[in-house]
This record gives sequence, C-alpha cells and structure tokens, in this order.
Amino acid sequence: MNSISIALAQINPLVGDIPGNTRKSIDMIDAARSNHADVVLLPELMLTGYPPEDLLLRPSLAGRIDDAIAAVADACRGIVAVVGYPRRRDGVLYNMAGVFRDGELQAEYAKQLLPNYQVFDEKRYFGRGSSACVVDIAGTKAAITICEDIWQPEPMAQAKVAGARLMLCINASPFHRGKQLEREEIVASRALEGDMPVVYINQVGAQDELVFDGGSMVIDAAGQLTMRTPMFEEGLFYTRLEVSAAGVTPVVGVIADHLPLIPSVYRALVTGVRDYVNKNRFKGVVLGLSGGIDSALTLAVAVDALGPERVEAVMMPFRYTAQMSQDDAAEEARLLGVNYQSISIEPMYDAFMAALQDEFAGLAADTTEQNIQARARGVLLMAISNKKGLLVLTTGNKSEVAVGYCTLYGDMAGGFDVLKDVPKTLVFELSRYRNSLSPVIPESVITRPPSAELAPDQKDEDNLPPYAILDRILELYIEYDWSAEAIIGEGFAAEDVYHVIRLVDINEYKRRQAPIGVRITRRGFGRDRRYPVTNGWKAGV
Repeated sequence: MNSISIALAQINPLVGDIPGNTRKSIDMIDAARSNHADVVLLPELMLTGYPPEDLLLRPSLAGRIDDAIAAVADACRGIVAVVGYPRRRDGVLYNMAGVFRDGELQAEYAKQLLPNYQVFDEKRYFGRGSSACVVDIAGTKAAITICEDIWQPEPMAQAKVAGARLMLCINASPFHRGKQLEREEIVASRALEGDMPVVYINQVGAQDELVFDGGSMVIDAAGQLTMRTPMFEEGLFYTRLEVSAAGVTPVVGVIADHLPLIPSVYRALVTGVRDYVNKNRFKGVVLGLSGGIDSALTLAVAVDALGPERVEAVMMPFRYTAQMSQDDAAEEARLLGVNYQSISIEPMYDAFMAALQDEFAGLAADTTEQNIQARARGVLLMAISNKKGLLVLTTGNKSEVAVGYCTLYGDMAGGFDVLKDVPKTLVFELSRYRNSLSPVIPESVITRPPSAELAPDQKDEDNLPPYAILDRILELYIEYDWSAEAIIGEGFAAEDVYHVIRLVDINEYKRRQAPIGVRITRRGFGRDRRYPVTNGWKAGV
C-alpha cells in the first residue's frame, strides 16, 4: 500500500489580475511542496479569477495566459499541480484544467458541461470539451474535472470507463443559502456512481455580487465525507489517500463545522463587503444610519468586514425623524466604535421647496416631497464619498428593492447594497444573530414597526402586506417564477398577490439603476434575473 498527499489551495483570486493570481498560485505550489504534498489543486479559472466575463474576449488574453502557464510550469518541480485557466485550442476557447509536472504542462482537460443558468453564461465564451482526462498521480489513475462536470453523471461515467480510480475536481462554485449541503450531496452521488473518491477544491472570496464560500471537501467511494475545509477562509489544506489493489481510500481528516443557514449568510455578507471594498481599493465606506434595522445591520456587517476605523455613519434627521431613531443610531455608532456625524437635511429640503414653489403651486403634497428628503440625504452621502474617497453603502433590502420602496438618486444612491438580496424577514434573523455574538443593535430597533419616516406616523405595512406574507410571495414569484394563480393557490389573498406582482413588474427600471449587492439567494436581482424594462407581459398565468 502507498499513499497520496493532496493539498487543497482554497484561494481568493482577483479577476483580471493574471500576474497576481499567478504569483499566488506559485506561492501555494511552493508551500504544498514544502509540506511534502504529491499534488496541489487550485480553483477553476484560477489564473484569471472567476468569472472573468468579457475579459475573455480581449485579444491580449492569450499571451498573458501563455506567460502565466510558463511560470506555473517552471514552479512545478517535485510536485504535481492542477490549475484552472482559459485557453484556445484550434481557435476555440475552453475552460481548462492544466496538469503541471516536472517543469511542463503535461495534460489539459476542457470542461465539458457549461452552465448557462442563474449567474452563469459560460456558453457565451467557451467551447465544450468532449473527452475525459486521466493522468497518473503517484501510480494512481486520476480523472480531472471542472465544477459543473460534477453536477451531472456523464463525466464521472466517462472517467470510470477510462480507468480512473480517483477524481480531482476544481471549482468556482458561488454561494447561496444551503449551497454547501447541496454540493456535498451531489459529490457523494458522483462518488457512489463512480466507485471512487472525489477531491473537490472550491474558490473562496467575492467578486462583485458573487460570493465563493470555499467548503472544499473529500468524499470517499462510499459517499462519506472524510474532510471539509472551513467555509469563507483562504488557506492550504491537506488530505491523504491510501492506495491499494482494492481501491483508493481517503484517510479521515479534519471536518470543519458545517455553518448553519443564518451564520453562513452573515459570513457571505461580510465577505462580499470586504472584497468589494478592498479589491476596488476604497479607503473605507460611509452609510446613512437612520435608526432603523436595515442600516443597523448594514453598519454591523461593514464593521465586521473592514474594522470600525474604516467606517463612517451619518444620521440625517428631518422633522419626521423620531427622537428614538436618533438615539438608537447614536447608540449603534457608539457600540461599534465608528466615526459618527448627525447632519440635518431640514435646510436643504427647505431650499429645494423654495426653488420649486412656482412649479408646485396648486399641487397637493404627495410622494414627491418624500423623495426630496431621500435625495437630499443621497446628495450628502455622495459628497462625503467624493471628498473622502469612501464607498457609499446603501441599505435597501430585497423586499424593498423588489416592490420599488426605494428612491432613485436618494436612498438608492451609492456603490454597493449590502442587503440587496436579503429579504426583510431575514434582516430580522440576521440582526438577532449578530447580537448573539455581541450586542450592537439596540432591541428597540429590532422590535419597532419598520418605517421610512418620510411622513408622519408612516409604517412600511401601510401599503404592503406584512413582511412574512410579502417575502413568501416575492420568493415564489422571483426565485421560482410562480404565476399569480399558483401563488394564490397556496392560500395567499388574491388582492395581495396581484398588488405585489404589479409592484415588482413596474419597478424593473429602478432595479436597473440600483447598485450591485451580495447575492445570497438562488435568484437575486442582477446577473441571474434579466427582465426587459419595456414589456407587455402579464404575470397572471
């Protein structure tokens, strides 16, 4: 019996930084060799980062990738490395996994199954591979696959026919709620079908709205988990496999705790903010702190992502702002230790109204005046952003963004919306979870009825169903594409369903102009929901 030591390089690349990603790859290769690993696995499209999108169409890509491949090959002496990158073959661009050994690129595998759903559009860029790649790893035949290939049975069946006894799968699989358990179930199914272990490496970190949670794993031929790496943590992790005539058997190693739903979502939000701010080289962030639960949770996430010294919070009271809101905002800022200011928008609002008095003569007050309040706040935050080099974090949640309860160029003004894909009911759960770590959100903020405080005695539920009902209707309509009749069939009031769906449909124009934000559900507003602004579709059936 002999053994194979495999290092899993759970890495956070920067999309487009091919030289930097190459250096990071070589550092991991060197570290794995120093720890006597036989093989090191790096994520899908590691050299470009994932997803590179239309950078793949740049004419200079090929030369840069060739240089990176040469550098990686030169680093692979005394160790085998499996690394992901894009490369052309016979004029077709493929999503490749290269096998490097003894200073050479010895084999390449072209991804066969190209996802073209949700956030993925790989068929736009890549040709489809057609054959298995089986290589000798320390005397054992190992198949190479990439991400989507593990979600369907054909590549595993193909590898088994080719004589593989082990599968090495490199991935850039983005996070959504419950995704890690889905992955483990899928990989276990493939291992059982192929009667071989699967070593699965996943990317970590965030890229624009996508978050990659790591959670790399090893599953044995019986479908049992023998190793799980920590989620949301970059690092080099090791597993050992015993090889005999009977097969390949992973040695049970460290199995990191599975993160429950709410902690995993919170970690995803923190990761998304940290990487967006740092990778885009912002000095820090600024946000409007209203005394409400959305801005309170956003502030907590920002501080956990960046530290209090890089976060500024601004309360912008008006005549409708309750004293409790002002007190709660100040207390949140104190508990989290951020730079805090209070700037009244009363003078700005009065100036706007004075300038518009002739235009508005004879017209009754309506939401216009409420929107002016929101836009005055947006102007203040953007001015601070420009002057101090801080990114404005907006605070709208998915429920509000869905139904248009937000103001263009007002509370939507900013660069990144932390809660864009977080339904209001989940905002409450996340806030209580964050307080279980340390108290940072006053209880009154969590228990008060939500209000935008743009009019006297205003409540969110004045014009909307209760959030528990609203969020379920939105989930069925947005994430699962249910018709109005199907949703009503679940017991919801027809009046509520038609009202909510109409609001979703007519506010697509707002969402097109909204900042991006962390995706945590199966279908967020962004890459994976692309509806035309101008359309005559009726959502009733």
